Amino acid sequence: MFSKYFGFIVLIFAFFPTCLYSQNDQQKLSDSIFNKWGEIYFKFTVPSKYEVDSLTRIISIDNYENNEVFAYANREQFKKFSKYPYKLTILPNPGGLLKESDLSPESSPKKGRAATLWNFYPTYQQYVDTMLYFALTYPNICKLDTIGTTVQNRLLLALKISDNVNVEEGEAEFLYTSSIHGDETTGYVLMLHLIDSLLTGYEVSPRITDIVNNTEIYINPLANPDGTYHGGNNTVYGAVRENANGYDLNRNYPDPTGSNTGPRQKETLAFMSYAGDHHFVMAANFHGGAEVFNYPWDCWYKLTADDDWWYYTGREYADTVHDYSPPGYFTLMDNGVTNGAAWYVIYGGRQDYMNYFRHCREVTIELSNTKLLPVNKLLFHWNYNYHSFLNYLEQVNYGFQGIVTDTVTGEPIQAKVYISGHDLDSSWVWSKLPSGFYARPIFEGNYNVTFSATGYFSKTINNVSVSNLGTTHLDIQLRPVTYGIPAKVTRVAMVFPNPNTGKFQISLPETGDNQIEAVVSNLIGETIIKKRITLIRGQNGIIIDMGQQSPGLYMLHVDTGKNIYVDKILRQ
Repeated sequence: MFSKYFGFIVLIFAFFPTCLYSQNDQQKLSDSIFNKWGEIYFKFTVPSKYEVDSLTRIISIDNYENNEVFAYANREQFKKFSKYPYKLTILPNPGGLLKESDLSPESSPKKGRAATLWNFYPTYQQYVDTMLYFALTYPNICKLDTIGTTVQNRLLLALKISDNVNVEEGEAEFLYTSSIHGDETTGYVLMLHLIDSLLTGYEVSPRITDIVNNTEIYINPLANPDGTYHGGNNTVYGAVRENANGYDLNRNYPDPTGSNTGPRQKETLAFMSYAGDHHFVMAANFHGGAEVFNYPWDCWYKLTADDDWWYYTGREYADTVHDYSPPGYFTLMDNGVTNGAAWYVIYGGRQDYMNYFRHCREVTIELSNTKLLPVNKLLFHWNYNYHSFLNYLEQVNYGFQGIVTDTVTGEPIQAKVYISGHDLDSSWVWSKLPSGFYARPIFEGNYNVTFSATGYFSKTINNVSVSNLGTTHLDIQLRPVTYGIPAKVTRVAMVFPNPNTGKFQISLPETGDNQIEAVVSNLIGETIIKKRITLIRGQNGIIIDMGQQSPGLYMLHVDTGKNIYVDKILRQ
């Protein structure tokens, strides 16, 4: 986001004295910037923060502070924005502020292995080779994943770290990802450093060993390599915010408000698919240009169901950072913590997508006021944040968690875990297959939790007690709605039409002069309709009307005296 290292405002006006230019001169200037960078960085003043709520649909807002807005735009966005009567100042692109020498290993202090490995920005090939090195060197606890490829066919890579790395266990899945904005690179190097620390610390550090043994950790250090290596594969100098098509990838996701409809970029689709293939309980994406823990929602002013948990977790992150950093670091907004919309509203952000559509607690963490941090400051920021990285990672195993299985077969079930009087806006979670594992991070308290799954009786556990920084284990078995039905039960399609609007016909595979009993029940076993009908020989069609029952899934049981038939009914 915004870099406060623009204190040398004299340089800005020395390079871009836009206030003195004619409209034609400004057009020539913006054209030259787009030709070089593909995007433009600028600032302007608004009379009210609420104007940003509409402008954020047109341009990519980068920061808002004291009525001053900093933003990026591609050529088309800038054309639309230019129709508004704002007096703007074009700023130099953050990816070109430093000298290339400030980004090379030669400018790093030579103080041991850590400085040699982590105090510089790798070339693109060095990055790929380093990720492959980790997987090959630690094959028992580390595996390399390819999320997808970018517009320019660079790799989107992630490492999985876990004690049984080739097995999907009954453990919480956790994701760290960085630099979806290509010119915000601090997290890129810090995530490589974190990977190294987890791998080398396993079975050496008790804390790291415990984390790796009980969590399936995924780390994607670079989510927008086309933006980061806009200047070429050998340098991050010239990095840009957007992808190769000129899209801000952190404004490109489906939005809870339904306002962001695309087109989806190749990188966005790859990450959406990856999230769908996994069951991430928590995640964080790292940015730069500010220093703050930014939690959901970004698109709404209303609070999440877990606002108290988010603030507690953000406070833990920021306060721990303060213990290891100099005064003044990580103090934006509420001393390093903010709700997203309280800062400024955005639409199409990945944080809101993951929380709303994937039931994953994802946060945006801004690591440095400077976007493209000089290499001689990287290790300092590592030391500031390392303990907080671990704190946030450990939160995935606090709250309550367990396994959901079938009472009869013992097989795992994909079930909804819902907290009555608490959950809203997709805050509930699901157990995952093939393990049946679920995890629910939540603020301390007592909760009434309902477990439900299609074809099973729901079960509610009252007064589940949870403490902060503690884990409550709660394994659940759900009983099938067909449990106890004699062995003569037969599953057969006998409802037509299906789906229907409440009125349907039952067609039985047998005929005869006898009485039958037809029962329609809901998914928690409550009887909705029960009818006894005399079936005349040659007749096998029976009309049932469910009346004003709510739309949903129902179960039909028909007992002919000789056999029992069951089918599902979808009431539209």
